[in-house]
This record gives sequence, C-alpha cells and structure tokens, in this order.
Amino acid sequence: MTRVMVVDDDADIRELIRVYLVGEGLTVIQAKNGQEALKMLETTQADLVVLDVMMPLMDGWELCRELRAQYSDLPLLMVTAKSESVHKVKGFQLGTDDYLVKPFDPVELVMRVKALLKRYRINVSQTISLGQLTIDRTSLEVRLQDQRLTLPLKEFELLYKLASYPGQIFTRTQLIEQIWGMDYEGDERTVDVHIKRLRERFEPVTEEFRIATIRGLGYRLEVRA
Repeated sequence: MTRVMVVDDDADIRELIRVYLVGEGLTVIQAKNGQEALKMLETTQADLVVLDVMMPLMDGWELCRELRAQYSDLPLLMVTAKSESVHKVKGFQLGTDDYLVKPFDPVELVMRVKALLKRYRINVSQTISLGQLTIDRTSLEVRLQDQRLTLPLKEFELLYKLASYPGQIFTRTQLIEQIWGMDYEGDERTVDVHIKRLRERFEPVTEEFRIATIRGLGYRLEVRA
C-alpha cells in the first residue's frame, strides 16, 4: 500500500491531511518536525512526503534539502502559509516537486498527491528485475523465485541504487551522499563494508548480476547475460 509521510508541527493539520489521504486508500505516517521525519525514514519507507515549512528544530527548507540529497527520487509536496513568489522559487530550487499554500482545500491536496504519485510511477519504477531476481522498493524486499530476502535498509538502498543504473559507475562519495546523506560523518569504508555484505548475500545464490569494483573510481552493478 502506498505510504505518505506528513510532516507538520500542527497536529490538527496533520490529522486533516491524514483523514483525507486515508479516505483515498493511502497509508499515512506522521512526524512533527524535520528531525523526527529523517529519523523515521531510516527504518520506514515512504512513497511521498508532504512537508510544512515553519517547524521547530528543523524547518521545511532544511528538510527538503536533506530529503533531496538522501532520497533523490522521493516525491515532495511543500505545504506552507508562505505565498510569496520568492518562497515558492526557493522551495523549487531546494527540490520540492509541488507547492500548496495554506489555507488549502484538502481535496486539492489529495489531487496533487495523486498527480505526483502518478508522475513518479511513470518515471521511477518501484521494482527492478534482473532475470529471476526482483528488487521491490515498495516492500523493501528482494525476491529470488519463491525466496524472499529482507535486507537492512542501507544495504537495500545501496543495491537498489546500483541496480537502477546498471553499468554506471558510482564513486564512494556519490554513494555516501545519496544514501547516507551529505552530513554523514563516517568513513567512506562504510560503502566497502556494505558492498562486501551484498556480495556475500547474493553471489552464492544468483548469477544474475555482480557488483564490480572499478579500481580508483568506485562500484558498478553488471548484469550477466
């Protein structure tokens, strides 16, 4: 089921949005600020984020920047009381896909959410097939024939990223920024550790692909014919 994250420090606004989205068959998860939203996304998958601008601890501008850096293909809908053109421009520059000004018509919000989901489903597949192997971003599962494998979140995101662009080389820096985030303070060796774990998981059970090390550059996923 499609899951929407609503991020707003106003509980009444969150509940209003939740009621209308649930009425359309969507699952809704809630966060009251940007920090809480990012923490939740470490363990919970979201297909779209509706976010307010004015929030404590981490506002919508910073959250939008972080989400776009960490989840480049996640649809973002900014909902805010700020209607000036300069704020709309700033939102789009930071990476939001759409912008809705408060007070808003809940029906219009639902239509915009549906439009964004449709747009992204056309352009961004939720599943990747490599022969008999299927990587399902919706359920965070990898299926090999009748076998289902559930990976730790970062391993899954790393595999999904590489498999989304077979043959493309990703540097360690790119992978750190796109999966762990630009503020990640750990060592780039984290990527090597996760690549090693992915190889240990899949090399014994499938020959559909291999993750190749490109010396001096990084990694790429190669599909075997």
